[in-house]
Amino acid sequence: MDLLSARLNALSPSETFAMAQKSNELKAQGIDVINMSVGEPDFYTPDHIKQAAKQAIDDNFSFYSPVAGFQDLKVAICEKLMRENELDYKPAQIVVSSGAKQSICNVILSIIGKDDEVIIPAPYWVSYPEMVKLAEGKPVFVYAGIDQDFKITAQQLEEAITPKTKALILCSPSNPTGSVYTAEELKEMAEVLAKYPNVIVISDEIYEHINYIGKHESIAQFDKIRDRVVIVNGVSKGYAMTGWRIGWIAATQWIASACSMLQGQYTSGPSSIAQKAAVAAYTGSQECVAEMGAAFERRRNLIVGLLKEIPGLNVNNPMGAFYIFPECKSLIGRSYNGKVMESATDIAMFLLEEAHVACVGGDAFGAPGCIRISYATSDENIKNAVARIKTALEKLS
Repeated sequence: MDLLSARLNALSPSETFAMAQKSNELKAQGIDVINMSVGEPDFYTPDHIKQAAKQAIDDNFSFYSPVAGFQDLKVAICEKLMRENELDYKPAQIVVSSGAKQSICNVILSIIGKDDEVIIPAPYWVSYPEMVKLAEGKPVFVYAGIDQDFKITAQQLEEAITPKTKALILCSPSNPTGSVYTAEELKEMAEVLAKYPNVIVISDEIYEHINYIGKHESIAQFDKIRDRVVIVNGVSKGYAMTGWRIGWIAATQWIASACSMLQGQYTSGPSSIAQKAAVAAYTGSQECVAEMGAAFERRRNLIVGLLKEIPGLNVNNPMGAFYIFPECKSLIGRSYNGKVMESATDIAMFLLEEAHVACVGGDAFGAPGCIRISYATSDENIKNAVARIKTALEKLS
C-alpha cells in the first residue's frame, strides 16, 4: 500500500544531490573523484563572519528569533539593497528564512494555487518546477539554447503569458548556465510584464556577487513592475556560507506578510546564530566578496579555454555564477563498450564512471543536450578534470 501523499509522489528527486551522492560513494571506495556537481563555493566562511557567530554564542543568542528574522539583520539587508542596488525597502518588507530555497518556496506556496501557471525559463534550477508542483501549480517552460546564451527574450516571455499566468521565476546570474541578463534585456522584459498586472516576478539573485560584467542588475529597478517583484537573495554563495542556511526576500508588504505567516506555521525564524553571522557579512568588510569573485572569474577563464579544446563540446562564455553548461548534442548516440549514450545524463554518468569526474546531465535542468559543470574548485582540479573528460570522450565512437 502506498501511504505517501499524492503531493510527494508528484515530485522528482534532485539530480544534483543524486550525482553528489554517487560521487561520494565512489570516494568511499577509495576512487579519486573530482566532484564538479556541487553548487557551493569551495572557500571557507570569512573569519570576521565566523567571529560574529562565536560572539553571538557567548552573548547567549540561543533563543527563538522573530519569525521574519532579527531586526538588525533586516536593517542590514535594507542598507545593502540601497547601497549596492539603489533599491529602497523597509525592514517590514524583508523576510529571513532558512536558506534562499525556503525563501523561494515560501513565495510560491503563498501566491500559487491549483492550476496557476508559472513561467520558468529553461534551462532552470532543478527545484523550481518541483516547488510549483508542490503548490499544485503548472510549470510553463520557455527554452533558450546556447545560441541565445541560454537567455529568453522579451518576445518569448510575452508569447508564454496566458490568462492563467500567475508568476515568472527569473534567475540571474543563472544556475545552471551562468548566464546574466543585462539591464537592457531586463528592461524589455519589464515592458512586457507591465502589461500584465497579475503576474508576479520571483527574481532569484542568490549569485548576485559572482558576476563578471560589473554591476549586478535587478529587474526590481523598473518602477512599472517594482511592486510585483520579489527579490530572493542570501549569504550562501557570495559569502561562502551555504551551510549557515540564511536566505531572504524583499517584497511588497502583502507578499512579505504572507510569507511570514506561512513560515510561522512550519519553521518559524531561522537560526539565531547564523543570523548574527549574516549581519556581519552585510555590515563588515566586502573585500572577501571581491577576492572570491576574482578567483571565480579566473577559474571561469581557465575552464572555458580548456573545454573549448575538446571536440564534441560547444562552449559559451558564462558571465556569472560558477557553472559552465557545455552543449554535448553531437556526442549523444555514440557508444563505449556497447553502451550507447542516449542522453546527456548518460554522458554525465559515463564521465563519472570512466573519468571519475562528477557533473550533472542537462536533462535535470530542462536542457537534455547539455551538461552542468561547477568550477567552484581549485585550478588544479579544473585542469585535471578537463584532461580526464577529454581522454574519456575520445573513447566514444
